Amino acid sequence: MSFSEILYKILIQGGSYNTILKGLGATVRISLFALIFGTVVGALICALRMSKITIFRFIATAYIILLRGSPVLMLLMLMYYGVFARSTLEAETIAVITFSLNVAAHIAELLRASISATDHGQVEAARTLGFSAWQGFHLITLPQVVKIAKPVYQSTIVNLIQWTSVVGYVSITDLTRVINNIASRTMQPMITISIGMLIYLALAYIVHGIFALTDILGRRKEAA
Repeated sequence: MSFSEILYKILIQGGSYNTILKGLGATVRISLFALIFGTVVGALICALRMSKITIFRFIATAYIILLRGSPVLMLLMLMYYGVFARSTLEAETIAVITFSLNVAAHIAELLRASISATDHGQVEAARTLGFSAWQGFHLITLPQVVKIAKPVYQSTIVNLIQWTSVVGYVSITDLTRVINNIASRTMQPMITISIGMLIYLALAYIVHGIFALTDILGRRKEAA
């Protein structure tokens, strides 16, 4: 069998491309919603972590330690087979909740470290000039936090996409599960899995391209 025939068998025959696209869609949906909710929750956890109230700091610190230290697959299985075992939530929704909680812990610590690395002297100077605490944060601290956190946030997104490859364990037909099924059906694991890895690599480079574009637009805005 020629290489082109093998590719046809893997990607076209039996509507494989439709199945791959559906699996890719599931991976992107879970990653996107988990990133959105995880960022919001992560910001709230960061606020608690930096609070002056001891109990809030303790809760946030415990959350970060527990969620960052737990294997994401074990957390997903705990949520699916334990916490939400009797619920009517769909598996994909449970996956979004799980990954949101997990990525929130990473983003909370990222934001805390980024805020700690900013120049607090500039904020104090702004306050002496009559700026409110919110204005000082919005105009001075936040832009610095974004600049410091951006590279690690990009890596977090790529890691999140990769982490979602375990959702097949809770009956979700994502990209990894589709690739595995096609590999079993066609008896071409080497080529099929390589194709799957290339798709994940393409997703990572799309994320990289989006961040690179924002950097270019940011520089143009500063130049203007």
